[in-house]
Amino acid sequence: MEDELQGMEEAVPERVVDDSPQPAGPVSDTSSSPTGEDPASSPPAAEAFEVDEQPTTVFQAVAPEVEEEGPEDGGDGRMKAVDLIAPTRLDFLAEKEADAERPVKTAEVFVFANQKGGVAKTTTTLNLAVAFAESGYRVLCIDLDPQGNLTMSQGIDPDKVEKSLYDVLVNDMPISEIIVKREIDIAVASIDLAGAEIAMSTKIGRERSLEKALKEVEGDYDFVCIDTPPSLGLLTINALTAADKVIVPVQCEYLSMRGLVQLQNTLRMIQENLNPDVRIEGILPTMLDSRTIHAKEAVEILEENFGDLVFQSRIKKAIKFAEAPVKGASVLKYDSTSSAANYYRDLAKEVLSHGSA
Repeated sequence: MEDELQGMEEAVPERVVDDSPQPAGPVSDTSSSPTGEDPASSPPAAEAFEVDEQPTTVFQAVAPEVEEEGPEDGGDGRMKAVDLIAPTRLDFLAEKEADAERPVKTAEVFVFANQKGGVAKTTTTLNLAVAFAESGYRVLCIDLDPQGNLTMSQGIDPDKVEKSLYDVLVNDMPISEIIVKREIDIAVASIDLAGAEIAMSTKIGRERSLEKALKEVEGDYDFVCIDTPPSLGLLTINALTAADKVIVPVQCEYLSMRGLVQLQNTLRMIQENLNPDVRIEGILPTMLDSRTIHAKEAVEILEENFGDLVFQSRIKKAIKFAEAPVKGASVLKYDSTSSAANYYRDLAKEVLSHGSA
């Protein structure tokens, strides 16, 4: 027995230093040591390492980087096709769409309209605009009346202007080319406007000519005030199509009040076909003579039929309104401390309070 044990001990070192080649063929799993310390198991481990070192594809090469960033982005760590390609046109389009969502401040457009003439439309357009300007607002006046009274009220002769709203509406001239700076900026009129409706009769989209022209300058002003002719023709329709709000000056007389019904019918047509957002801001009693019973009755009729649409402000008769245009100025500049000037300051406060309500 002792001889056999001695023979086994001598055999162990001989196996360690044995340099004889290993037999060819696959290595049995039973030949490796459970602890992994047996040197005889090294060749299989080397073969396994060589398998792991096989060349990888492009997707496999970048996958580990994507997986590291995945948890930070809240994803599942898997690589997406968009991570492997260069930016496309879609990327730049997305940025432009984001910029387009930024709100752009545009002017609020007021139209002063009444089918009947002589109700102080021009006087109200100019003096309310100047009252807005006194409060620090940027204001543009547009003289859409072929008589050019608003233009004359700022000391400009409508017979001598070279370019006017006729060129804007008929020939698509930029409106900035006819704006003149006075107390406020004014887009001037000329007698040529009398032929604008005929010249525009064959024009496609003729009802929106003024609306399109205003897009050039709508970001330069807070308010646009448009004076209209005493009719409900194409010029007035252009104004109402471009308008946000309508102010209706009404002389405190029976015949002047009858024009309100026709204006309402025209406005309803505009809302149904051209400008669904336009609305009446208010009805303004003008040329009020508080000494007469007829004027008081006229105001009462307005309030009974139109309720809150009637402004609390009243524009009473005053000689200053006739004198100011002779000097080419608004009544607020001609006589700043007069009661006539204060009528329109009060009106401006009331209109602005409606907008902030």
